[in-house]
Amino acid sequence: MGILNVTPDSFSDGGRSATLDAALRNAEQMLIDGAAMIDVGGESTRPGATPVSVDEELARVCPVVERLVSELGALVSVDTSSPDVMHEAARLGAGMINDVRALRREGALEAAAASGLPVCLMHMRGEPDSMQQHTDYAQSIEDEVNEFLATRITACTAAGIPRERLLLDPGFGFGKSLEDNLRLYHRMAQLHEFNLPLLIGTSRKSMIGNALGRAVEDRLAGNLALTALAVREGARLLRVHDVAPTVDAVDMAWAVLQEGTIR
Repeated sequence: MGILNVTPDSFSDGGRSATLDAALRNAEQMLIDGAAMIDVGGESTRPGATPVSVDEELARVCPVVERLVSELGALVSVDTSSPDVMHEAARLGAGMINDVRALRREGALEAAAASGLPVCLMHMRGEPDSMQQHTDYAQSIEDEVNEFLATRITACTAAGIPRERLLLDPGFGFGKSLEDNLRLYHRMAQLHEFNLPLLIGTSRKSMIGNALGRAVEDRLAGNLALTALAVREGARLLRVHDVAPTVDAVDMAWAVLQEGTIR
């Protein structure tokens, strides 16, 4: 899943795809490099980010979704928590909703159900502007994440979203310390108890910077290591900025895992 942030303030690529032409060029290159899906986001969710208006998010996202679908034939995921954006993106041909708030905004459950699209539910405590102030969990991080996701799955099915349309994201970097992120990664297999596909997003995140002492632009190697581990642990979608090297990492890890099943 290639990341296409059509925002001026995303943490590592803010402004790079802020115009329609730039967004289309960058998305086309990611597809050439092997992305199976493009994840379009019009509101930054980096730590400390502030929300944008629904009108602004619609203005950023909708033209890009429409052109990606009509001109490039891309499978598009929309990274949004806004019911209005979900409705409009679905109308324009988006193929998935990717919500960091797990459909907790008013009207989001109903909008997602009406869209008929698959939905990725992510764990996050608090909001992006304050989430890193809420990392004091009363229980283990894996139990916190599992309980949260179980609650959201129940809410979705009650709202008429079939379980088979759901994916799960443990939310690395969202309201979690480095220790939380590492522990959760190590125990990722516990999430398979839900028997739902896992989406993993660690690309360029601070967990890599904090573990390795690397600046944002120097975190590719760290993320490739995390990618290989995620594939081994059964992740099925990798949300990344650097598509071409990640495709190689996935293919290499998968070649090794397949060899183990052949012999």
